[in-house]
Formats: sequence, C-alpha cells, structure tokens
Amino acid sequence: MANLVDFLRLYGVNVERSNYKIHLATGSEYPPLEAFFAGTFKEWQENQAQRNFECEYVIGLIGLQSNKWLFAGVYRMLGHKMAGGRCYYQSEELPDQDEVIGRIIVSHSRTSRASYLWGTPETKNSYIISELREKPMSIGDFPGYHATTVSYEVLKTIVTQGVQSWKGALTSLKGVYLIVDTTNGSKYVGSALGADGLWQRWASYAHTGHGGNVELRAVLRDKGAEHVEHFQYSILEIADSHASDEYVRERESYWKEALLSRKYGYNRN
Repeated sequence: MANLVDFLRLYGVNVERSNYKIHLATGSEYPPLEAFFAGTFKEWQENQAQRNFECEYVIGLIGLQSNKWLFAGVYRMLGHKMAGGRCYYQSEELPDQDEVIGRIIVSHSRTSRASYLWGTPETKNSYIISELREKPMSIGDFPGYHATTVSYEVLKTIVTQGVQSWKGALTSLKGVYLIVDTTNGSKYVGSALGADGLWQRWASYAHTGHGGNVELRAVLRDKGAEHVEHFQYSILEIADSHASDEYVRERESYWKEALLSRKYGYNRN
C-alpha cells in the first residue's frame, strides 16, 4: 500500500516535502474523534499546546486503536501566538481533499510520546494507508440499550445530525437515564416519560445542557455553561411506551437510592 504523503500528492493535495509535521491527535478529556464527528477538529487542533511551531503544514491523524489512525486533513499554518506557556495557532484546511478526509485509515506504530513529528523522507514510509473507506467515518449506529454511554459532544452531534438509528431507537421509549459529571463523579438520575421518550429528553440536554432540570441549572450556573462538556450520558433501564408513568418514576427513585445520587450527587428529590 502507498504511504499517506505520496498518496495525498498524487491526489492533488500539495504537501511541501520538507516543511510539514504530522499531528498524532489523541486525548481523553475531549477526544479528537468526537471533535471530528462534531465538525470542529480544526478548532480542536488549533488549541493544542506546541512550542516552536515553525512548520508550514500539519497533517492531522486521529488515534483509533491498534496502531490505526484516521486522516483528518492537511492544514496550512497561518500564524501562532504564545499565551501562558502554550501555543495557539491559526490554520486553514487545504482545498481538494473533501473526498478523502475521514476515509483514509493509516497504520502507524507510535514510538514517541510527542504529538507533533516532523515529516521526513525516511519517516513518511511509517504512515502506510491500510484502508480507504467507502464513506467518511461518522457517528456509529445505535449500539443497544445496554451499551449506550456518550459524552455531551457526541450526544449533541447525534441530535444535531438526527442520526436515524439513535432517533428511531430512543423515540417513544420511556426509561431511566444517568448523567455523570466526569470531573468529580457526581451523578444525576432522571426519567423520560413524554411521547417522544428518551430521544426528546436527551435532545433537550443537547440543546440546553441542563434539560430544564433545576439541579443541573444550578451546577452550570456555578461552574459555567461550558462545564456541560464534562457530562456523560447513559441508559440505566428502559420501559416500553405502554408502561405507566408511575412505574417509571418508581424505577427512577430506585436508581437514585442505589446510586446515592441524592446524598452525593446532583439529585435533590
């Protein structure tokens, strides 16, 4: 298989042979793959710390698993500034690569902890294309009611894009859900009772951050609206649309007791 740099040049994406860096993008607080799905990878990348940023181009690769990396685009550097010991830069996506962004999977065995590596004639051959996907990688299909855990950014993307497998699975389904503040482990247990079920409830969280909950409004007021980015959502229990609201509320109360979300979390009643 071809190496990534040569393939991009053949495809018409101009990468200066001697003045580019490869960004091996990873992270857990706000993973770059989530930013890619949300359409904000360029901004995510521009806020990554990097000293002495003197290259002309950056090739963005997002870590997947088993030494596989997703091609996220080539960017021309427009300038940078230092603030608080960190480097923030501005960039623009090179043209003529829309057809391959998100489709190329690269095999690369990482040998350094550095996130930005200079591209050289020798090292380019360690970035080998292992797969050219038919379509760009996107939010996956709904994984099932017992395997659903998503961050706020992923939830927002699912709702904004109206991903059909998620919408179809969560609409008209009552249930009990869990929100966890990943900065401190505090939990909030809630229930979905409306005609549109869990989809309507989670869509409200995606749009407002607090979903109208008094307790979560208070959290975001105290910690700042951007704190919602640390929320994680999962399903504790489902009930079909014919289940009574009283039954679902009883199950919600059970989970609040089981998880101590009134005593140590964000539930107050």
